This record gives sequence, C-alpha cells and structure tokens, in this order.
Amino acid sequence: MKLNDNTVFITGGSSGIGFALAKGFLKLKNTVIICGRNSDKMKQVKERFPEIHVIRCDVTNEEEVKQAFQFIKNEFGLLNILVNNAGIQYQLDFREDEDAFKKIDEEIDINFRAVVRLTSVLMPLLEKAPQAAIVNVSSGLGIVPKKSAPGYCATKAAIHAFSKSLRYQLEETSIKVIELFPPFTDTDMTKGRDNDVHKESPDFVATKFFGKFEKDHCEIKPGIMNIVLLQMNRFLPSLAEKIAKKR
Repeated sequence: MKLNDNTVFITGGSSGIGFALAKGFLKLKNTVIICGRNSDKMKQVKERFPEIHVIRCDVTNEEEVKQAFQFIKNEFGLLNILVNNAGIQYQLDFREDEDAFKKIDEEIDINFRAVVRLTSVLMPLLEKAPQAAIVNVSSGLGIVPKKSAPGYCATKAAIHAFSKSLRYQLEETSIKVIELFPPFTDTDMTKGRDNDVHKESPDFVATKFFGKFEKDHCEIKPGIMNIVLLQMNRFLPSLAEKIAKKR
C-alpha cells in the first residue's frame, strides 16, 4: 500500500492512537480528515495542525455519519483509506454493576455497530479508488479476553471476525482490509491503570503500523506484549487464558 497521496479518514482522530496515525499520515504527505465527538479536542487539533481537516461527528449517529460522507464526497471527491479507530472500554463486574447492560450496549454501538455502518456508508467512495484500504483498530483482547472488560472484549472479537470475513469478500477488489492490534497503549482509555505494565506510546504504535502497512500486512501486531500474549495463546492457550483471567 502506498504511503503518500492518499485521502484518509480517521475516526476518533483527536487523541490517542487515532491522533498519532493522523500525524503520521500528514507527515507522509496525505490528505487527512479526522472526526470525533469532542468539539474542544477537534479545535485543538486544528490549531496545532491546520492542514488536518476536522469533522464533528458522532459515529453512532446515522445522520451524522451520512453528513460526514457528503462532506468528504463534496469537498474531496474521493477517499481511499478509512481508519475505524474510535472506541471505548468499560471495566465492570457483570453481576454487580447495575449499569452493566447499558455500558456494554454503548460499547457495541461505538466499537462494532459504528464500524459496520461507517464502512457501509463510505464503501462507494472506497470502491472507486484504484488502491484503497479499510483499517480496523482491533485488540488482542478479542482473541484472548480479559476478566475485567467482558463487553469490550466481545466487541473486539466481533471486529476480528468482521475484518476477516470482509477481507475474504473484498479480496478480488482494490480494497484491502487491515486489522491493527495495538498493544497496551497510553491513551485516555487506559488512564488510571498504572498498575499495568508495558504501556506503549500512541506514536510507537503509529510508527510500527506504517512499516507493516506499506508491506500489505493484513494483521499488524506491534509491541512485545502482543507477541507474548498472542504467541502464547497459539502454543499455550491455557497459560494465556490464566494470565488474561487475572486482569
């Protein structure tokens, strides 16, 4: 996949991994469009990087997603890279948390349903590009779930299955489907979890992503913890489950 002269749309692009990817794509001479729900954060990105185009959009809102599509179509005429990055995670005890269902429903809405909707809405633009990619930000927790986040792990398992199935369906087209498995990363979502070790920076994740993205890797798994946990799950699944069970 070429690294420059692309038109890129990144959800959740005002902070964390999405912002790091936006900066990386911009540095590589691409047209970068980001969206997010927090207007203040979007304004801050625009002030720091005037070349980045920002759209205030809630990816769970069907009308706002359609408006984003029209904006991209009218302003740029094309789109060839979609990065589905927006996501949330709740840590909860399903038996004890009275809002467990509500929280998991929100995770499903943002982490999975919004990805499917956005991919569907933007597909007509992606299909017109001679070279295109859909990048779904997934998680190793969708393969080896942890104890403390049942809803999040389930949505990432769904993203993993959706990405593989979609890749099969699009393999004869110009659209590549790529799944990014970030390691435990220092983002807003992981703040307050200082007891966990081996946090990587969003910029580290972005740097590793571009190296694999250029070489058409369909699954990108940066970071030592990804290597350890996912390889362990392959050869010693019972040990991997034992470790995840404690988290």
